[in-house]
Formats: sequence, structure tokens, C-alpha cells
Amino acid sequence: MWDSAFEETLRSYLPFLPADEALAADTPLREYGLDSLATVELLSVLEQDYDVRFEDDALNLETFENPGRLWTTLTALQPASGATQNVGRVSAGPRRG
Repeated sequence: MWDSAFEETLRSYLPFLPADEALAADTPLREYGLDSLATVELLSVLEQDYDVRFEDDALNLETFENPGRLWTTLTALQPASGATQNVGRVSAGPRRG
């Protein structure tokens, strides 16, 4: 599925997802609190943590609809040799103040 760093990072942007609830590939991210500001912050963190750039055609609501789609998009942007380079790396999470 996806690495633990991705899940931990994503969960930090989902304030309405209970800690004991599984994050499934089809979990609706907006329903669990991923608003537009959080989406931009998450995008920036993922680009930094995975050393990728989301292309214009990936910057849409569908990409951030659920974890499965987001992970598929993210891994497609990574070079084949770098697909696991950041496994276990965890970002600081949302920086809201």
C-alpha cells in the first residue's frame, strides 16, 4: 500500500479521523478535515519529503480525494530508484498557528 511516513503525515492533516480508525485507500479526505489550506500545506510537505514536484495536471481535487489516489500520484512522480528513499521519514505535520 503506502509507507508509514506517508500515513503519519496524512493523518496529521485529518483532524476528524479518530486515531484508532484505519486509513483506507478510499477514505474521503475532505470528510475527515482536509480543507483547502491543509491541502496546500500537505502538498508542500509531500513534495519536500519525497523530493518530487506535483505537475499541473495532478493539482486537482481528484488527486486529494482519498489516500489511494494521492499515493498513486505521488509514487508516479518519483524516479524508480527513489521510490523508497524516504521510507520512515516523518515530517513535522501541519504548521498552523
